[in-house]
Amino acid sequence: MKTINSAKWLAVLGAFFVLAGCASMGSGTVAEKRQAIADMQDNALARLYREKPDTRSQLRDAAGYAVFSNANINVIFVSAGTGYGMVNNNLTGQKTYMNMAEGGVGLGLGAKDYRLVMVFHSEQAMSYFINNGWTAGGNADATARASNKGGSVEGEGYLGNVTVYTMTESGLALQATVKGTKFWKDKHLN
Repeated sequence: MKTINSAKWLAVLGAFFVLAGCASMGSGTVAEKRQAIADMQDNALARLYREKPDTRSQLRDAAGYAVFSNANINVIFVSAGTGYGMVNNNLTGQKTYMNMAEGGVGLGLGAKDYRLVMVFHSEQAMSYFINNGWTAGGNADATARASNKGGSVEGEGYLGNVTVYTMTESGLALQATVKGTKFWKDKHLN
């Protein structure tokens, strides 16, 4: 019994490190990494506006918003993920580059690459997020998507004065988890 549990944890740990490599910014100059994040953000927002046109005014009128790229894996009862992105302060124009990591428990199997768009409805919510970064929530989704083919059904619930949208880019997953996510400032890009 103990060997099986150890094998499961080793598989999850190995998958997490593979995901960390997938979601990392890789090599390049600070300017190149910032540009890669800006390009990812532009692509994610274009898709969000296409799928939910009312979000354009919601983001414009908000105190700020964030866009993250995340890779996630779920193995039986444990899920883990890692990613990167940027918070945009609509009041000052400041951009804060951040990283993220998540872990959760629940039932599921699979892996996915997705984008996370967070809309901060108050300056206080945005400031708290940038400086503290913890988010707790639940996630349930079904994904079978490669590029523009396939589909996904997603649902997210988060605490605080923040609206969250998720959009799956690719993956094959069926999962229902309770998770915690840590976001923190990227000390190399800020």
